Amino acid sequence: MKYQRSFKALSQAGFNIRVLFNIGVLFSVIGILLVLAGCASHTPYNYEKFRAAKPRSILILPPTNQSTDIQGTYSYLSTVTMPVAEKGYYVYPVALIDQMMKENGLPSANEMHQASLKKIREIISPDAVLYLNLEQYGTKFVLLSSQTTVTVSGKLISAKSGEVLWEGRATATESSSSGGGGLADMLVNAVVSQVVSSSSDHAHEVSEQASHVLFWSNSQGLLNGPYKARPNE
Repeated sequence: MKYQRSFKALSQAGFNIRVLFNIGVLFSVIGILLVLAGCASHTPYNYEKFRAAKPRSILILPPTNQSTDIQGTYSYLSTVTMPVAEKGYYVYPVALIDQMMKENGLPSANEMHQASLKKIREIISPDAVLYLNLEQYGTKFVLLSSQTTVTVSGKLISAKSGEVLWEGRATATESSSSGGGGLADMLVNAVVSQVVSSSSDHAHEVSEQASHVLFWSNSQGLLNGPYKARPNE
């Protein structure tokens, strides 16, 4: 019996070691996948078609909106013109384009995105059209903190050939608890954030950050256009 108990103990110990080994292997694999994912996200964008097309003017359509906030479409749209224009492109006035599209039988962003490039060229004649999709827009309140997130993806299409010249995606987030501090600080920050968000559109400010990341990120954003201001200009 003594030998049997020893054998069982050794068997159990061996089983535990195998379980720990397998868990270790699992975490190692997960770690490697996370590292690879991180490396993949920094792979430079292939700008070959962008460089060949050399767009000078960009028509920006109102973004389609997958969030639950109906204000997101035009709130986010108002943050797009400046970062694209500062990259060196002529940007058609977004409010004017929106009105012209509606007067031509395209009353919503979804319908504008479905319009053919031929129809868009009949109304306006841009070099490229920027299609945006608002995936997240708004503030969530969870216990002692609030989090405002804006996620947007964009695609630049040649108005002449229909080729995809560039694609990108960006997320900007602000949290009331990001500044650290104790429980009292977190409670105060959450209350202040809730009051501010209920009286103003805090996601609009976060949208400006998302637009900057989307269009200005190194090796992922838009290329500099022909009207990009030089340092001494």
